[in-house]
Amino acid sequence: MQQKLKYVGENVPIHDVKEKVTGKIKYVGDMLLPDMLYAKLVLSTIPHGNIVKIHTSKAEAVPGVVKIYTHHNTPSTLYNSHKWIAGLEVVKDERLFAEKVRHVGDRVAAVVAKDKETAEYAASLIEVEYEVLPSIIDPLEALKEDSVKIHAEGNKIVNKEIKCGAPEETFDETEIMVESQLTTQKIHHAAMETHVCLAAVEANGHLTVWAPCQVVYQVRLIISEVLGLSVNKIRVIKPPMGGSFGGKGIPTLEPVCAFICYDLGKPVKLQMDRRESIIATKTRNATIGKVKTAIDREGNILARDIEMLVDGGAYFTNAEAVTMAMGKKAFRLYKIDNQRYRGEAVYTNTPVGGACRGYGSPQIHALTEINIDAAAKKIGMDPVEFRLKNLVKPFDKDLIGGPDLGNARVIDCVKKGMEVFEWKKKYNRTKDTGRFVRGVGMACATHGNGYYGAYQDFITMDLRLTEDGEAILKSGIHDLGCGTVTTMKQIVAEVLDIEPNEVLATEGDTLLSPFDSAGTQASRVTFVCGGAAMKTAELLKEKLLISSAKVLNCSPAEIIIESGEIWNRNHCEEKISYGEMVIKLQRAFKEDMHINYTYQSKGNPAVYAANFAEVEIDTFTGLVKVLDVVAVHDIGKAINPGFVEGQVQGAIQMGIGFALTEEITVNEDGKIGADNFSKYHVVNAPDMPDVRVLLVEEGEEHGPFGAKSVGEVCTVPITPAILNAINHALEINIHSLPATPEKVLQALRDKNIG
Repeated sequence: MQQKLKYVGENVPIHDVKEKVTGKIKYVGDMLLPDMLYAKLVLSTIPHGNIVKIHTSKAEAVPGVVKIYTHHNTPSTLYNSHKWIAGLEVVKDERLFAEKVRHVGDRVAAVVAKDKETAEYAASLIEVEYEVLPSIIDPLEALKEDSVKIHAEGNKIVNKEIKCGAPEETFDETEIMVESQLTTQKIHHAAMETHVCLAAVEANGHLTVWAPCQVVYQVRLIISEVLGLSVNKIRVIKPPMGGSFGGKGIPTLEPVCAFICYDLGKPVKLQMDRRESIIATKTRNATIGKVKTAIDREGNILARDIEMLVDGGAYFTNAEAVTMAMGKKAFRLYKIDNQRYRGEAVYTNTPVGGACRGYGSPQIHALTEINIDAAAKKIGMDPVEFRLKNLVKPFDKDLIGGPDLGNARVIDCVKKGMEVFEWKKKYNRTKDTGRFVRGVGMACATHGNGYYGAYQDFITMDLRLTEDGEAILKSGIHDLGCGTVTTMKQIVAEVLDIEPNEVLATEGDTLLSPFDSAGTQASRVTFVCGGAAMKTAELLKEKLLISSAKVLNCSPAEIIIESGEIWNRNHCEEKISYGEMVIKLQRAFKEDMHINYTYQSKGNPAVYAANFAEVEIDTFTGLVKVLDVVAVHDIGKAINPGFVEGQVQGAIQMGIGFALTEEITVNEDGKIGADNFSKYHVVNAPDMPDVRVLLVEEGEEHGPFGAKSVGEVCTVPITPAILNAINHALEINIHSLPATPEKVLQALRDKNIG
């Protein structure tokens, strides 16, 4: 019998909605401190070269300029901004300011002034002399033995293989092979809030940093390593954030701002404009992928071989991690007994790769899902039926030894979606022959729920019932604008049986928050942090029950706790509110209704999605318009269905951009063309299709109330679904993202020539 729930499953408004719509909320860009100084970065204008001299005299002469920083007067300490927990072994190749620049946008200097305008003007006066070195833009060039070395150790970052079964032998014995290739591009996260940081030195000499980030403890760790300060002297506070999508997951400005502040002993704000956020932070990694699949005439996948070349950009950051993450996901969607993944990552003289929503899933699923359609076409089989024949089933094992897949309901997603979308009718209709043609496509995807099985994944939470019967939840959570705080409030409210607005949930603050090992990344928040909130609340409720029995002179078995009140089941007329009981326990037993609990993740089940898309293509111009999308998600249980739908709607927008319009273009000279929103084209509201969101809620054992993640997986399957729809409509093959009008027209020309 399904549990009857009061608050979980309801559309509770986001916790700070009033502050946001009235403009009262303060982001870091709005914050002002007494005697605050402003910093402005000077960025490299070339992709590769040694700095010969930095001319600062003109800037120093500007009234109001306080100090200029370069590699000459800042630490030469090397670090890796991807390191999120002490003890993690990482390659360190970054420093605050470059002595040798490795991409357009590399940090060269910073001007600090008494006001923003002065800092910007003085920064524009700084001239940099370079010894220009040959640059590598194409990752294939980086592989060549005779290519210029971007770092002393060479250009190769990692080359690893994951394998199950015997794919080589299977290929030798198989008649039908289907090969596909796909190049994916670098993209910008396009959060509304650009990168910003504020730091101040307190009276006791300690450093306080306000950073709209995803892992406050990671920011503290990196600052500690770069400045050589004890972590106890650094406080990092996560303020309200205007979006991230992974772009603020790896510290970028924080160590720079913290050093300048600590050096000057005054508050310093460092903020980027849009161009700087595009070229000088992190991007989604570009990739070059190849896949070969062996099938039989009945539509069974017999073997698969995948090769991914990952463009890490100018610095190491998370290139190895994202390369391996791609590979692991390739084994958790289809049951393929014989499969090999080979992933290689290289340095290039381009903007640095980093975490971006989906963490490798969008790239590898775009490649493999386009290939799945090609395989179905090869034997004349409906691509949906082909998938249903090969998709994993609930409680299947991970064939490479990863965590079990859990209650995997991807088949349910596909069946539900094909019915609502009317797939059979649309896929088999007569092809259009005029200028405007329509096509349909679909794709599946998988993602995870945290780090269990790969890294340590735990979080400590502190929950107290107050004297007025409300609750305070302290933890290191980070709300990126998606409703994390409200989700935790709903979970705690459900367990304690109080209204969600009676729960106060605080965000990450390294001085006040209990420790969290990983922050907001790896789609762990609802599953892991939500699981921690549920367990902590259950322990507090159990403590309240046992302690209340002492006050009411009965056994715990006779206690009823419901709707914020407590009573002895044998004396229903004598009900005591939570607040009154807290006071009684304090007075009579010197006892506080408080729990501190460290929760360890108990699993990492897979989460699944299936997207169906209909497109219309103008064959004269090559323009593609997405008309209709059905997005079905295996979510276990939606804690807040409105938040889930919002996540999916936004993800579809990102995925359409990845498929059709978004790209950080880098020419052969390393110059970046799409460095602002007039050239970098995100999908706007008028171009958004109708998106119908459907949920499969069959529960997950270790998720809070059965819930699992949705925030990252929902941006993954839409891109290959759109590409499959284009290919279906035009009977072409697009091999490069984004599928711009030029590429569509070229594919049509190639088809006609062929």
